[in-house]
Amino acid sequence: MNEPLTIVEQHKANFDNLAAAFRARNVALLECTLLSTGEKVAVIVATWTDAKGMVNCTPFAMFLNGNPFVLLQPSLDAEIGQE
Repeated sequence: MNEPLTIVEQHKANFDNLAAAFRARNVALLECTLLSTGEKVAVIVATWTDAKGMVNCTPFAMFLNGNPFVLLQPSLDAEIGQE
């Protein structure tokens, strides 16, 4: 039986696609509204131009509003550097 993927493993393909978009310089920073709260957020989007010349965006990541050291706690079972 396969072990379930971690949250990081579930996002690996999106991360790789985003890295490729950065290498190709097909990224932008877009202000969006978080629908669940109405909060304004900065979003990293991959961009491409379609056959009609319209620029399209695919959202990949959202910047945190506030101090990330106060907002986040790594999900580690052990201290970094200890076994």
